Amino acid sequence: MSLQEVQSTATLLPLEFTPLLKRARWGGERLGTILQKLIGLEGDFGESWELSDHPEAPTLIASGEYAGSTLSEVIGQNPQAMYGAGTCYSTFPLLIKFIDATDRLSLQVHPDDSHLPDFDARKAGKSEAWVILDAAPDSRIYAGLKAGVDADELGAHLEQGNVEACLHSYPVRPGDCVFIPAGTLHAIGEGILLAEVQQTSDITYRLFDWNRLDQSGQPRPLHVEQAFNSINFQRGPVDLLEPQLRQDADHRVETLLESSCFSIRRHQSASPLRLPSVNRAQILIVLEGTGQLECSAESYELFQGKTLLVPAAASDCQIVVEHEMTFLEVIPG
Repeated sequence: MSLQEVQSTATLLPLEFTPLLKRARWGGERLGTILQKLIGLEGDFGESWELSDHPEAPTLIASGEYAGSTLSEVIGQNPQAMYGAGTCYSTFPLLIKFIDATDRLSLQVHPDDSHLPDFDARKAGKSEAWVILDAAPDSRIYAGLKAGVDADELGAHLEQGNVEACLHSYPVRPGDCVFIPAGTLHAIGEGILLAEVQQTSDITYRLFDWNRLDQSGQPRPLHVEQAFNSINFQRGPVDLLEPQLRQDADHRVETLLESSCFSIRRHQSASPLRLPSVNRAQILIVLEGTGQLECSAESYELFQGKTLLVPAAASDCQIVVEHEMTFLEVIPG
């Protein structure tokens, strides 16, 4: 059946995706042991792309009448059903990942739209947010520069191989959330498992790789000039977000982030709850517990590590909780 035929006969219901699992030298086992990804016995998986409409790495719809299609193919048939009135993106604007870092990731920056060179003009800048799921006792993140650090000081420390002296860093624990606006120098530290919400872009400029060498004794390629051109030296340190709590009976809701790019709320409940109707696409990311999402007589399993996209046109959706659930609700800007 073609997409046109499906569109004429079907309501746009919640969408499940087949994750893209990516190996990395800094990867580990927790995508499988904690988040139930099918990684086998290997211990070097660093990323699970849960929902992606990036043209070079799209996640395919896993079930239902759109199985095997990309998000762009579905959106192209009825963008208003996906986004709601007044919003239209040909490519879905957000990308969802889980990241398991057993070692520090390289120090990097993502440009904003104004700092993209001509050859990247068809792409987009990238802001992102991290929600920490697991962390070792000494795990820390690097988020921005210390107050007052300018390009000259950063460049001098880079030449000396001790960039860390310029970085704002702090320990993290499960539940913490940080927003990394485009133009912010950053790195995920050792021992951290996190959920990442980001704009749909994969432009990364590596500034420093902690003086590491690869198996052949060579340093990793860096993008020093592009990184310096992309860093917002006026921003300074970036600290953890302070959740805004709302408690409705036994339903706990924390607003973690409201930005022009996206918003994130964390829900916790042991009882059934109705999914808020916002006339916008909503992404659900299950962090703990089990249950079902019931929508238009269809049921979708919810469990730790599951990601679902609920289109704006999907109405009257309810979450039935089996074991107390914690999940993120992400709404594009």
